[in-house]
Amino acid sequence: MSMDNEKNELIESFGAHFERIYNIPPLAGRILSTLIIDGCKSGLTFEQLVEIMQASKSSVSTNLNLLQKTNRVEYFTLVGDRKKYFKAAPLSQRLQNYLTLIDDEKTLVDKLKQFRKKNMSCEKEEINFHNMCAYKEHLIQVEQLLTTTISKFKSIEIKNQSAK
Repeated sequence: MSMDNEKNELIESFGAHFERIYNIPPLAGRILSTLIIDGCKSGLTFEQLVEIMQASKSSVSTNLNLLQKTNRVEYFTLVGDRKKYFKAAPLSQRLQNYLTLIDDEKTLVDKLKQFRKKNMSCEKEEINFHNMCAYKEHLIQVEQLLTTTISKFKSIEIKNQSAK
């Protein structure tokens, strides 16, 4: 398999993956995967993305805006160049989005636990309460792991920025 075929297959696989886990359109998934695979060095311009995606300017623009609003893609400019260069958001930032979801879920689990504790009327509700307690412990462990991983990625990203 040639490198181009392998890269295209990887882009499609990642695109489908992002489409499922982020609930985004297929084009947004392919743009994000392309930026991760092809844009990691110098970023890609809007025009390059239109050409690579073989999609209309409005479709690429709409999907880039979605990815930017959800903190999955960011852009930068170069001095003396009016073009925007797009890159996938750093891994630390993308993982921070998961941390926010975990925090929201912990809040909901706490509310359900309080409700169950006050209103338990049968064995099934007691079992549900204990399940929620175990799930909250799991969320705390995931949160700790994510926090550690984010710190590691941030230090790598800082090191990479100072190496430029």
